[in-house]
This record gives sequence, C-alpha cells and structure tokens, in this order.
Amino acid sequence: MKLSQLFTKTQKQAPADSDSLNAKLLTQAGFIAKQMAGVYNFLPLGLRVLNKIQNIIREEMQAIGGQEILLPVLTQEDSWQKTNRANLDILFHLTGRGEAKIVLNPTHEEVITPLAKQFISSYRDLPFSAFQIQTKFRNEARAKSGLMRGREFLMKDLYSFHTNENDLNGFYEKVKAAYFKIFQRVGLGEQTILTFASGGSFSKFSHEFQALCETGEDTIYFCPKCNIAINEEIIKEQTTCPECGNKNLETRKAAEVGNIFKLRTKFSEPFNLTYKNEKGENNLVEMGCYGIGISRIMGVVAEIFNDQKGIVWPLSIAPFQAHLISIENDKKVIATANKIYDQLTKQGIEVLFDDRTEVSAGEKFAEADLIGIPNRLVISQKTLAKNSAELKPRTSPTTSLVKLTQLAKRFLLPKR
Repeated sequence: MKLSQLFTKTQKQAPADSDSLNAKLLTQAGFIAKQMAGVYNFLPLGLRVLNKIQNIIREEMQAIGGQEILLPVLTQEDSWQKTNRANLDILFHLTGRGEAKIVLNPTHEEVITPLAKQFISSYRDLPFSAFQIQTKFRNEARAKSGLMRGREFLMKDLYSFHTNENDLNGFYEKVKAAYFKIFQRVGLGEQTILTFASGGSFSKFSHEFQALCETGEDTIYFCPKCNIAINEEIIKEQTTCPECGNKNLETRKAAEVGNIFKLRTKFSEPFNLTYKNEKGENNLVEMGCYGIGISRIMGVVAEIFNDQKGIVWPLSIAPFQAHLISIENDKKVIATANKIYDQLTKQGIEVLFDDRTEVSAGEKFAEADLIGIPNRLVISQKTLAKNSAELKPRTSPTTSLVKLTQLAKRFLLPKR
C-alpha cells in the first residue's frame, strides 16, 4: 500500500478525549477513529491488524476441530427469558415492528443452543464444536480504556457439545492449550497468565487468560512457582495457589484477553437440548464455551508494546512487514523505491510505502515510529551508492545495509 493513497492520516496529537494509552496511540497512528464512547471505526491499518488476529485464532480453532459458523447479531428476547437472563444490565433491548422484543447479543449461548437442538438427536451426533467471529454489544455503564472495554467489539466464541462431563473436560484442556498457542502467536505469550476465576453458576472455577499490563483493569494474585494466578474476585474463597498451595502470591495488574467456561447443562436444560444414548434414554447435552476478545487483543498489544515514539507491533499481527521510505526528491531514488515496492509486493511481502514527495525525511521517520511496523527500509542516494537499502528494526537503535538483491530473502516469512 502506498501511503500517499492511504485513506487515513496520522495526527500530530491524539484527541483530548482519548481515555487510555491504546486509544491515544491507535487513534494518533491512524488505526482507529472514535465514533462515540465505547464504539470505534477500524481504519485500513487497524482492520489489517484485526484480520491477522482473526486468522491466527481461526487456524487454531480449526486445528482442534472447531467448525466456523456465523450467528446473528439480533435475537428474540424470548430466548433470553428462557435462561432468566433477559434482565441483565449489559443487554441492549430493541423493539422491532409489531412490538417484537429483540436483544443485541453480547454473547451467543441463547442462539447456539436452540440451533444445536435442530441437529442433535443421538450420541452419534456428539461431540462437536462450532465457533464464530462476530460483533458483540454490551451496554457498559462506563465504556473506558479504549479497545479494552467497549460497547461494540469483535469476539471469537467457541461452543462445544458433549455426551458427558469427562468428554467436556478433555476438550476443555484442548482449548486451553490452543489458547496458549494463540496468545503466543499474537505476541502475548510471555505476558499471558492462566487465571482461576469464579465459575458463577456454571462450576466452581472458570479460567481467564490475563495479560500482565500495568494499566489493566483486573487485579490478579500470581504464583511465580506455577505461573498461574487467582482473580481478585475469588481471593477470599481461594487464598492459596490452586496448584501448589503457595500462600505467598504476588499482586499484579492485568487485562483479560480470553476466558473459558464449563457450562455443563446450564443452557441445555432450559432449551431441552438432549440426546439419546446407546440405550435410547434421553440425556442433557454437556456444553462448554470459550471466548477471545479480538479487538481487545489489539488494544492490549498497543497498551503493552509501545515506547515514547509510538506503537511497536509484533511481526505476526503488524499491518505490514516493512515500512519502505524514500527520501530526497531524486529521480533515481524515487524510481528505485517504486521498483523495490513492486518487487516485494509481487513476492507476497507486505509493504507500506511512504512515497510522498512533499514530506521531510524527519516527518517520515517519526510517522514510521508512531505506526510501529517492525522493519523500516530507507532508500536514499547514500544507500543507492552501495546498491543497498538501510534496514532498521523498530525495536533496535541500530541500522544496517542490505543489498537490494537480498531484500526479499530478509522478509519472506517461514511457513508454519
């Protein structure tokens, strides 16, 4: 993509109403634009990041057998009344034509369960799991922290269906392992801590995946021996490490990026979701649900990976692999930069090319640091004298020269 043609522009300063570091950086760098409290437009650069996070999650969900579906945003309120959740204060309620009562879904148990009922009749139909990537809506009392707590957000939710609790437990562990792979791949592997949380009415515990973050909204109690934690909400009932019994837990701030629940029969019961076993007897289906906040991951990454100059994207979810800059309005420099851009792009290497001629080198470098693409390539008369480009990783203060003929090899990503 050529920067001169990019729909959006960076800003000298973030808007005064930016309520968090991630909102400030992502807005200033041209990734998002605020629509209203808790609601954001995702601009071309931001959408590229979201799509990369989605693709990583999609691959890992499919690897454990998840089948992708897409459920509706709107649901009849009757379904929420069946589960006694129609009065939740986070629900957006709408009235359609004919006084129809509608809910904007914050989650999809009330949709997937009656849907599954249409296809499950026998133990032979189980187990199976289905996931979606869908927009969710939550009527937060106070939307804050940029993408980390919104009223409209993008989420992956997976639902699994089983004949018995043992089968549910086995799949639950598979999802847990897949989640660690996901967070490793998006760049949050070292920061993400498995955290015991309240199971609510579902089970004794659920599990959250909390990314250590000084500005996170959650407080967790961390066991350095086991690398797990307990959420503050349950610390009164669970005062020691659930794994080793350690009493000396460390208080940390964190941001939740995922959670998993054993729903058991919480939703299959009100919808009468049953299957016939080998003896022809009806049994309730056991269920699990597993969520990841996709837009929240984007916000958390920006919140954690930054410096005084701007964002520092992990390569796996960066909008582009390389930020190509031509400096000096020299015909040879401009022609060579365009040729390099075309060559790299044809080889499948993602390049953001700052081809603007009216902007100074200093301004281009500052914008490159703000946007945070992992590698900066500079073409100038000085570099061309050595038939090279100047390469500077975003995380390094040093530069090196790379021969123009070797550039593609430096950026071709290895296959997974």
